[in-house]
Amino acid sequence: MQRRTITRRSALGLWGLGAAAGVAALSGCAAPATDGLGKERTVTIGSKGFAESWIMGELYAQGIEALGYTVALKTNIGSTEIINTALQAGQIDLYPEYTGVILVVLAGEERLMDSAEETFELARAWEAEQGITTLNATPFENKNAIAVTEEFAAQHGLRTMSDLRGIGDFTYSTYPENVTGGQGYEGIVDTYGLDNMQLKTLSIGLNYQAIERGEIQAADVFTTDPQLSRSNLVVLEDDLKLFGFQNVVPLMRDDAFDAVDDDVPAFLNELHSLLTVDAIRVLNAAAAVNRLDPAQVAQTFLRENHLI
Repeated sequence: MQRRTITRRSALGLWGLGAAAGVAALSGCAAPATDGLGKERTVTIGSKGFAESWIMGELYAQGIEALGYTVALKTNIGSTEIINTALQAGQIDLYPEYTGVILVVLAGEERLMDSAEETFELARAWEAEQGITTLNATPFENKNAIAVTEEFAAQHGLRTMSDLRGIGDFTYSTYPENVTGGQGYEGIVDTYGLDNMQLKTLSIGLNYQAIERGEIQAADVFTTDPQLSRSNLVVLEDDLKLFGFQNVVPLMRDDAFDAVDDDVPAFLNELHSLLTVDAIRVLNAAAAVNRLDPAQVAQTFLRENHLI
């Protein structure tokens, strides 16, 4: 695969940010490449159509390529249903997916899970029935959350979403597509009894500007948003677990898993162990805010952590 050379200036721009978050503190090392049957086949990796998935796809591709495999990376494949169909059909061998998405979107599970571990185990069991191997989950989750300013949290003693009950009327903002549904505005009001939460709809990304200007008091955010690392916002605990659990796991078709050597799952598991929420926010910021190519972002992270 062709890779752009990362410049010293780009590396410093990314890792000046990363050092503050401590994302390169661990010094793991990928297993050395071995000569096996897997090296003779191309490993095809897929990703969805947003920055975090592009970065994850690049991390997988560059790390596996460094082990001596021929790698093909297909980006922007599409929705969960589309990329999962591509995996099942053999068009790709591997892609990153969210555990809660596996259960809700693919397996059709409707009940709420009690923990990230339960979500992972159920997702892994369901995927095994489909002929898919699930490897280790990341520490980080990318899921919806409600954030308020530090001042507003201190004023009302807010730590959890349940604490929002009884504080008087306040305004919450989310994007228009997230008003209805069990995890949208209506679902939050119903589950948490927040009749005092008024709604203002804004396009994705405008919530941060609105809450900083005081136009709203609570904002719908994603837990891996890069803005959260640079803001004075407090993410409230989802104490009733409405938003579920969304750790990332590598999904690999069983026949592809059997064809590669042990170095591939060893690398993927070690990589995932490094991906804390602080780390992924820095990587997302490098791509979405600093406008670095996801390939450059992934390359720097892998090198700093001695994985390539």
